[in-house]
Amino acid sequence: MDFKQYIREIPDFPKPGISYKDITPLFLEPQIVSLCVEAICDNIPNQKQIHKVVGIESRGFLLSTLIAQKLNAGVVLIRKPGKLPYKTHKRSYKLEYGEDTIEMHIDAINKGDNVLIHDDVLATGGTAKAANELVKISGGNVIQNNFLIELGALKGRQLLSEEDVFSLMKY
Repeated sequence: MDFKQYIREIPDFPKPGISYKDITPLFLEPQIVSLCVEAICDNIPNQKQIHKVVGIESRGFLLSTLIAQKLNAGVVLIRKPGKLPYKTHKRSYKLEYGEDTIEMHIDAINKGDNVLIHDDVLATGGTAKAANELVKISGGNVIQNNFLIELGALKGRQLLSEEDVFSLMKY
C-alpha cells in the first residue's frame, strides 16, 4: 500500500529549507492507521516477543500504544525534560536543527525486556540513538527501531547501524 498519499508535505516548516512531513492526514483514516500498525508489526525481526514498546514524544505516542496493544506489550513514554513525574534517566542529543534532551522513567524497562522503539520520523537519528541508550542503560534489549517515515538524505539510519531499523515510508 502507498501510505505516502496520506502524508502532507509542508515546505519551509519549521524553517526555510525544511520540507515537513505532516502525518495528521493519515490519522483521519482509521482503516489506514490499522494498516500501518499491521505493517509495522509484520516487520518485527523474527517476530520476537516484545515486552515494551517505547513511544518517543510526541508523535511517536500516536502509534506506539496501538502497536503495543497488538503485541500485548507495555508502553513506555520517552519525553522531553520535566514532563515525567518520577525519577528518570536522561540523554542529550543533536537534532537536524538544534539540540535537545529526552527522559524515561528509571523503572519503565526491566532487565532483559525486549523493546521496540517507535517514532514518527527518522531524520538525523539523534533522538532514536538517545532512546536506544536509555533502553540499554535500563537493561533492555532493543529489537527494532521503527518509524512511519525515514528521511534518507539525513542518514539517521547510520547512527542506528547496530540495531534493526524498519521504516514504513522512505523519502
